[in-house]
Amino acid sequence: MNKKNLPKKERQQELQNLLENDPFLTDEELADIFDVSIQTIRLDRLELKIPELRERIKSVAQKNYSKVRALSAREIVGELVDLELGKRGISILETTDDMTFEKTKIIKGEYIFALANSLAIAVIDANVALTGVANIKYKYPVVAGQKLVAKAEVTRVRGNKHFVFVRVFHKEKEVFRGKFILVSLDGEVSS
Repeated sequence: MNKKNLPKKERQQELQNLLENDPFLTDEELADIFDVSIQTIRLDRLELKIPELRERIKSVAQKNYSKVRALSAREIVGELVDLELGKRGISILETTDDMTFEKTKIIKGEYIFALANSLAIAVIDANVALTGVANIKYKYPVVAGQKLVAKAEVTRVRGNKHFVFVRVFHKEKEVFRGKFILVSLDGEVSS
């Protein structure tokens, strides 16, 4: 269905449907889809009582934090938006100027690594876990203001070792990937 030149009521219905299926669409992306101004999208969202992107992300993330066993919510870098414990997970990081190198304005690698590493730990089904091995590759530089989406998948579990593959994207472009071997210390550490 063509989403351009829709009457207001139909546009708002389509907007609601789109955000139910993908709550992470930005106002700018929605404006492009409907070929209207960003202000029109914001007004539509206000009328429909749909919160802005940051609030939608936080709402989804809150539901997932309680599932995580190995980390507390504040130890997870980014917003945890999807989690199937022991299988897969997704988190989002909005990059900011304070994460950059001063001269180049490129995001420091430790922020991207922390996003991937904390997601890898969060996704495994363990009470206590540490990163044993990380084989990582930074593929493209990231600049402040870009939204990063990290996707993790548990590829294998052997004994107390969990193998997790994490890919980080900006839009559709893979900017980082890592293969992590996480070691579960359940039963080995006393509280």
